[in-house]
Amino acid sequence: MHNLSPNGPFMSRMKTPSPPLSYNADVNLPSAWINADLHCHSCVSDGTLEPEALAARAKANGVELWALTDHDEVGGQHRAMTAAMDLDLPYLTGTEISVTFAGTTVHIVGLGFDANDEQLIAGLAATRGGRRERAMDMSNELAKVGIKGAYQGALRYVGNPDLISRTHFARHLVDTGVCHDTQEVFRRYLVDGKPGYVPHRWAKLQDAVRWITQAGGIAVIAHPGRYKFTPNEEFAFFSEFKAHGGQGVEVITGSHNTSDFAKYTDTALEFGLFASRGADFHSPEESHTDLGTLPELPAKLTPVWEPLRDRIHKRS
Repeated sequence: MHNLSPNGPFMSRMKTPSPPLSYNADVNLPSAWINADLHCHSCVSDGTLEPEALAARAKANGVELWALTDHDEVGGQHRAMTAAMDLDLPYLTGTEISVTFAGTTVHIVGLGFDANDEQLIAGLAATRGGRRERAMDMSNELAKVGIKGAYQGALRYVGNPDLISRTHFARHLVDTGVCHDTQEVFRRYLVDGKPGYVPHRWAKLQDAVRWITQAGGIAVIAHPGRYKFTPNEEFAFFSEFKAHGGQGVEVITGSHNTSDFAKYTDTALEFGLFASRGADFHSPEESHTDLGTLPELPAKLTPVWEPLRDRIHKRS
């Protein structure tokens, strides 16, 4: 049984000993109709709330199973889990890994893994590598169109400089009046073909899936409706993901519309994938979809938490 331990690689920074944590295979989560929210971000990556505040928000919004899935990082897992269990909120470990596939950045969510797994932690650290250099290049590109000091400005919104991202730049550009909101920033500056966009090669798909599965978790394709793949590219993406051991796909998520819900319901059935559900919540001020407010998973799908029953954390 894999438990987060106060002696684990990132737990060693804790100032006080942590309470014993355990899995509980008897958690009663019987169907697709529970209010599970298995995709959100804290200030450990590019969200604005502390893990504890996210746990409280999830509980207040009626979430019945929760996961914190910070980008390329598991440093907030123990805090999130402890807060969730204090609230009697069942918890699954989570992360969201940045992957390059066919020249496109895609995201793979990991759920229910051992967050002390050394290979996973090393893989995530390697994936985070290069973010600072990319951020400085982004700042230089923005300076060419008259936006000076963007790197230093973005750092004001960063909890961990190793995880500086486009979202932090977007917050700086909004707060300095360059754009009205973060969506405008991305449209005008931070996407392919616009000033400020700098590509970055992330993890390989097979590596991301392997890190998650060898740590005992399930790999899930995050928000597939966001990727601008052709039908052939998308089929290749799902096929390769499945071939490498991936087992899940987000069907209900904050950036999907009703047609996406239907499309990826069919895709989950076609590829024999478990279905996941998560708001992809980042901030009360920025996110359109709050924790716990998503539609239900279609009943004909098998929810991803079914095979993860013995990975759900509750205080024993």
